[in-house]
Amino acid sequence: MSATRDPAASLRAVTWRSLAEGVGQIFFQANPWTGLLILAAFLVADWQMALLAAIGTIIGTLAGCLVGFDADNVGMGMQGFNGCLVGAAVYTALGAQGWAYVLTPVGAVLTAPLTLFFAWLFARPALKGFNLPYTTAPFCTAASILYAASTSIHVESSAKHVVDGTGDAFLTSLLTNVSEVVLVNSVWAGALILLGLFIASWKVGLAAVMGSVLGSLTALAMGESASTIEQGLAGYSGVLTAIALAVVFHQANVASWCYAAVGTVVTAVVTLLMNDATTFPHYTWPYILTTWVFLLIGSKIAALRRT
Repeated sequence: MSATRDPAASLRAVTWRSLAEGVGQIFFQANPWTGLLILAAFLVADWQMALLAAIGTIIGTLAGCLVGFDADNVGMGMQGFNGCLVGAAVYTALGAQGWAYVLTPVGAVLTAPLTLFFAWLFARPALKGFNLPYTTAPFCTAASILYAASTSIHVESSAKHVVDGTGDAFLTSLLTNVSEVVLVNSVWAGALILLGLFIASWKVGLAAVMGSVLGSLTALAMGESASTIEQGLAGYSGVLTAIALAVVFHQANVASWCYAAVGTVVTAVVTLLMNDATTFPHYTWPYILTTWVFLLIGSKIAALRRT
């Protein structure tokens, strides 16, 4: 997470490719085709959701340039994904009303100093040796602030399809778990995203599948409702945890995959506890908190090697 005093150099790194990779970085992938497929998943939900996600990506990237992140960082899309998710979160809360087009840029800009804050925090002597990533914490923080500040203009969520039974809910969730990472409830969107992940890396795609399956199985074991499981609200964070611990932040080996499986189950439990504790959206906090703890613990396990 390097910074520079030359914003102009960073701005020159902003291209269609870096912006597409910014969308792909939601799932840790600096791959423009993955990013474009994720953007297509937003289109499945609503073209205005896709537009807000694109606006968030662009403005978040530009804000990252202006606060001092270097050209390599910007070119890999590392300043775009939090803004992209802010756009999606604003849409889920406000729909396509005019205020959504005001708050999305505000939130996207806010992700830049928040990213600097988390980078600074993890560079403190007590934490520096653990090499913790800021991941989607800037998005969660910014989106939570916007959500709390805009309660008077929230819109009701659209009606959800209700499945006939637990078996149908489980099968549907295998794809909605993936789509709900970007706040979309759609099997088609999940399929597009999963395709993008396999295009980036078969290991990443397989880790996403593992995270989705284990997240839903954990929810079933805990007696979660079929409706919550079917919508992907029980297993979406586990998808990110599985990818993060199995192949992104650890060198992929048997130990990392087993460790990721445990982390995914814990993430599902944390998600369900948060679901029960509050109606306030917790976005990807279950994944973030679990992954940070597991990276701290994993630093003491010889079989796990950080990338």
